[in-house]
Amino acid sequence: MSLAGLSAFAASGGDWVIYGLLLCSAAALAAIVERAVVLLREERELEELRAAVLPRLNDGLAAVEKAAEGVPGSAARILRAGLAQAEHGPAGVEDCLVAAGLIERAALEKRLLLLGTLGNNAPFVGLFGTVLGVIKAFHDLSQSSAGPEVVMRGLSEALVATAVGLFVAIPCVVGYNHFQKKVKDILTATEAMGRLVLAQVRAGKRARA
Repeated sequence: MSLAGLSAFAASGGDWVIYGLLLCSAAALAAIVERAVVLLREERELEELRAAVLPRLNDGLAAVEKAAEGVPGSAARILRAGLAQAEHGPAGVEDCLVAAGLIERAALEKRLLLLGTLGNNAPFVGLFGTVLGVIKAFHDLSQSSAGPEVVMRGLSEALVATAVGLFVAIPCVVGYNHFQKKVKDILTATEAMGRLVLAQVRAGKRARA
């Protein structure tokens, strides 16, 4: 792109940036609602799994596996993956628990990248729109005989882009941090149950030895 083309682009203003940020805000809102619903459901299913499994830990692995059957959710899938390898000993159970946990983490963190990206970059995009608006305001002033009020009006309109950028970024950052904490809590509680199952596997191996 030539210098003249860049100048014409800069003088076109930053209205399109605002519209782009508003579209991003709609995508962010959809992601926040979707993750809130998913993680709330995962928390309920985790509590259901804990209520089913923890009282059966002393009844043997078969009882634990039966209790975990039919329970939905990431935590149950991780636990069942470990229990499926009980016959291969503690090392096999631990490896499967870790592998299943990594897979489920990716599913639980789905769409959080969008929130993190918008939270980090929306203010800069808004600032970019403001800079373009300022350039347009001074360009309009140079092309007319109007007074400083033209520039002031243009500057006030340009600052809207920065405000919209912050409007988009703040909920994204809050949502990202909140959902990351929920994912961490779910996986930590699941790991704790997995460790209890692993202890039972090790105890059974020692008893057979």
